[in-house]
Amino acid sequence: MKKISLIVCAVAAIFMTACAQQKQKPEQKQETKKTLVAYFSASGVTRNAAQQLAEVADADIYEIQPEVAYTDADLDWRDKQSRSSVEMADPTSRPAIKGKVDNIADYDVVFIGFPIWWYTAPTIINTFIEANDLKGKTVIPFATSGGSTIDKSAEDLKKAYPDLNWKEGKLLNGVSKEDMESWVKGL
Repeated sequence: MKKISLIVCAVAAIFMTACAQQKQKPEQKQETKKTLVAYFSASGVTRNAAQQLAEVADADIYEIQPEVAYTDADLDWRDKQSRSSVEMADPTSRPAIKGKVDNIADYDVVFIGFPIWWYTAPTIINTFIEANDLKGKTVIPFATSGGSTIDKSAEDLKKAYPDLNWKEGKLLNGVSKEDMESWVKGL
């Protein structure tokens, strides 16, 4: 009888240990996605938004720089012969950019920021997209503007690059850090 009691106790102890181990599964690590904030800024406004976004999204940051910097005269939208006016009048324009993102394959999420020119993204953004393989990545536009919404520029980008996984973009003029955090968390 004593042997049976010992055997029952041993089996119960083994069973309880097995149950306890089953309940103590190691926590599954949440997959961290590597994020890049790439931006073009002509006057510094988009740069400020990009820096704040990179901080909020815990992202790396990359400035899309034209090979030839824009001067104030180049950016004079009232002059139909200014560089920016000529580029924006030609949908095939692809201004050359300095450098490239060497490790674009490492990123899962790419925010692309720009000032809105003529109600859409500057053509240098097309240069950046075409120079980098963004297929399979989540791509999120953001912009700054003196009076436009991001809607048309985001629509134009989605139409030009339908194979990319676009998420809804946001205009970041004067957006508080809290609103930006809420937007990033909701993506």
